[in-house]
Amino acid sequence: MTRIFLFFMWLVHFLPLPVIEAIGRFLGGLVYYFGRRHVTRTNLALCFPEKSQAERKHIAQQLFKNLGGAFMQASVLWWSPPSRVTELCDLQGREHLDALRGQPVILLSPHFTGLDIGGARVGYEWQLVSMYSEQKNKAFDKVLLAGRKRFGDPHLVTRSQGLRPVLKYLKQGFPFLYLPDMDFGPRDSVFVPFFGVPTATVTTLSRLCEMTGAKVIPSITKRVNGKYQTTLYPPWDNFPGASAEEDAARMNQFIEDRVREAPEQYFFVHKRFKTRPPGEPSIY
Repeated sequence: MTRIFLFFMWLVHFLPLPVIEAIGRFLGGLVYYFGRRHVTRTNLALCFPEKSQAERKHIAQQLFKNLGGAFMQASVLWWSPPSRVTELCDLQGREHLDALRGQPVILLSPHFTGLDIGGARVGYEWQLVSMYSEQKNKAFDKVLLAGRKRFGDPHLVTRSQGLRPVLKYLKQGFPFLYLPDMDFGPRDSVFVPFFGVPTATVTTLSRLCEMTGAKVIPSITKRVNGKYQTTLYPPWDNFPGASAEEDAARMNQFIEDRVREAPEQYFFVHKRFKTRPPGEPSIY
């Protein structure tokens, strides 16, 4: 079945970009009824209590369509000429990364639906470092890994290797594409607000900056006017701050502000609030 699916994706990459997205949005709309609908709507109820149930349902449905569209367009990243990624995604704010070329930089990259497309777009311009989760399905893992290596020959570090190789590459001046906004459990986490909810948040970002002197440049990829747009924001001043809790809260607030701009493009399918403070019941 995996080979059939991959063959289908290979055929899809020959189609025009709008057609690929339309197929993905259609399939994503169907997956809404079979996927993590409960998790998504629970997250939205926590984060947007001011919205009506109908409004949150609409956001959830649009989210699944956006996920489907981005997933189908991954076929472009896997097999199309690398230059075609520039047709798929614009890059804004590149001057912020150019100004720090050769210095330690962490690209703070939250989980928006266009994350992989944005990563490929930035990787087309700069040789990056990123962490890679090996897939259980070997055939799919091979295609995914090969696809990620097509843009700028990145340094891919498996999670089993830990952060030691990342530190080495950071100190050598390779930007680190870092995805911090998932629930990794209580270890190395602090509870700070995210949409007003105490949320287990890893403190790795500030620790990496302390160890390497790296600057943080947020990198957000959104769908804008029918096309993806990756925006590199100005590097953060005064980071790290006075404490790990302060740094984690600052990161969450920045992500929250960006999510409020396009909630239907954020990965609310994740169990972001799974780890609770001691004594609090499970949300899901």
